[in-house]
Amino acid sequence: MRAQNMWRQIRKDKILYVMVIPGILYFFVFDYIPMYGVLMAFKDYSIFEGFMDSDWVGLANFQQLFNTYGFTRALRNTIIISIYQLVFAFPIPILLAILLNELRSVLYQRFVQTAIYLPHFVSWVIIGGIMFAILSPSTGVIYEIASFFGYEGKVTNFLNSKEYFRGLLVVSNIWKEAGFGTVLYMATIATINPQQYEAAKVDGAGKLRQMWHVTLPGLRTTIVILLIFRVGQLLNAGLEQVFALYSPLVYEVSEILDTYVYKLAFNEAKFALATATGVFKALVCLVLVLITNYIAKKIDSESGLF
Repeated sequence: MRAQNMWRQIRKDKILYVMVIPGILYFFVFDYIPMYGVLMAFKDYSIFEGFMDSDWVGLANFQQLFNTYGFTRALRNTIIISIYQLVFAFPIPILLAILLNELRSVLYQRFVQTAIYLPHFVSWVIIGGIMFAILSPSTGVIYEIASFFGYEGKVTNFLNSKEYFRGLLVVSNIWKEAGFGTVLYMATIATINPQQYEAAKVDGAGKLRQMWHVTLPGLRTTIVILLIFRVGQLLNAGLEQVFALYSPLVYEVSEILDTYVYKLAFNEAKFALATATGVFKALVCLVLVLITNYIAKKIDSESGLF
């Protein structure tokens, strides 16, 4: 009986299921089929012997990896940069969405929303060029302004400074991605019943109290879900961003696991170690998602992914 009802529902919504097929095929072809390559992390892989004929080495690749300074440095930098992004970048879209929701001019609201959303579609390569044009100590905009006021030669090379590079990663990420998160939160705010705001006004609540007692609770589920995703990506600090901005002068503070894997695979041809790093990342991310989801469900049973 249940099977009949299921097939009846599928036939009823067959167009929707057909529309889902391309997405399913994408994940199957590019995410699930390549998973057999995980075996490379447990082999002494050689391009001459091939994938199947390479010798099994068990956990030897992981032991070698954990005893390598480059890996420990990349892991430390990845965690630090991701925590910076989580603490400073994650709340910005929430704040922007709440503030935009209070604008009375719909035209101005849409203009601001579009303006902060557009950088999301700009590649990190272009943003890297823009930042170089602004921050270059010899030809950048900041240099020209400093020269105008008589401070020529005193401009810090921010992109090559270990003290400032991580901060630049956070600021540039906020500028590029805050608008995208704002759109998600604005869509959630639009689903909040306006009568809740009217009831709050009747009770004497001002704008701040309405934000705190109506808007934020309405955003709670979305915030928790996006937080779980963000924590699950703790070891993904942004390959494209770092690759477009860093240089050998700041490797000590900017080398992350993604760039380390890239160098292992394509510069040193150590494919087994690169795969072992990827497996390590995936397992840690899975554990973080499960822990964060468990905590969210304990705090609020309606929150969480599952």
